[in-house]
Amino acid sequence: MKRIITPCLLACALIASLAGCNRQQSQPGASGKRLRLAFVTNNASPFWAIARRGTEKATKELPNVEVDFRIPGQASAAEQKRVVDDLIARGVDGIAISPVDPANQTQMINDAVAQNILVMTQDSDAPQSNRACYIGTDNRAAGRQAGELIKQALPNGGKVMAFVGQADAQNAKERFEGIKEALAGSNIQVIDLRTDDNDRVRAKANVSDTLVKYPDVGALVGLWDYNGPAILSAVKDANKVGQVKIIAFDEQEDTLKGVKDGAIVGTIVQQPFEFGYQSIKDMAQIIGGDRSVIPASKQIFIPTKVINKDNVDEFSQQLKQLLGGS
Repeated sequence: MKRIITPCLLACALIASLAGCNRQQSQPGASGKRLRLAFVTNNASPFWAIARRGTEKATKELPNVEVDFRIPGQASAAEQKRVVDDLIARGVDGIAISPVDPANQTQMINDAVAQNILVMTQDSDAPQSNRACYIGTDNRAAGRQAGELIKQALPNGGKVMAFVGQADAQNAKERFEGIKEALAGSNIQVIDLRTDDNDRVRAKANVSDTLVKYPDVGALVGLWDYNGPAILSAVKDANKVGQVKIIAFDEQEDTLKGVKDGAIVGTIVQQPFEFGYQSIKDMAQIIGGDRSVIPASKQIFIPTKVINKDNVDEFSQQLKQLLGGS
């Protein structure tokens, strides 16, 4: 029996087909609609150049996704809010941000979420906010790794001073707590945690002041990437290289050179490339309707590595290749 398609049925079929196409194109990342995502750093450190490479790789794999990579002019919650407000005004679909001051930026994140914008945190978390997920380092575990390096550097015990940009940042708090956990029960005393508000000059001055005030300090620990080079510079000026042990975080050029030369015991490196890559890939997937990438804990941890004199050359070469060097 033949099926007779009347003009009315044909019109209905055409309308249904067009509706289906419209539904498909309305999905973020689908053909015909570009998905606008943003990656917001917490400062202008070279650390973020590696994360940018990760976002670039993600956009190559997701042709309908565009990324607005934002570096705030100042490392402050106020400046990050200005950036986020601008992104929202531009109609961004998702934001991955490293909050400078999580406690005071919870409302900012919640306000963005309330406007149906997907917000993830990366590098530094805001666990009390309505962010969808955190992607980055298990900073407490990384702090424990640094603590183990301190114990290796001071087998007979001693005094330690730690340095960071802002103590309120979630990654700073957790790293410092991890260090203290690792040193619990040892003969090592943590004097204090000194902050510099992301001021490189002040970061070095804090170290110089410590070396004068505590001439018997045994080790200095830098929790953010620029703290390592600042500590090394101050220790060199004081002619105490080797006498005062240095433990750092991240992979600034001067830090890696210090490890190679033996002036720095070791550094705990993260994988910022993965911060950028996975943030963009996961946001696209979530906005597309698949939330399976979000674990029950709402935390995706990227493993850290301990770099010392034994593996610094290999790591440095890998880093150059990652950044497009020879």
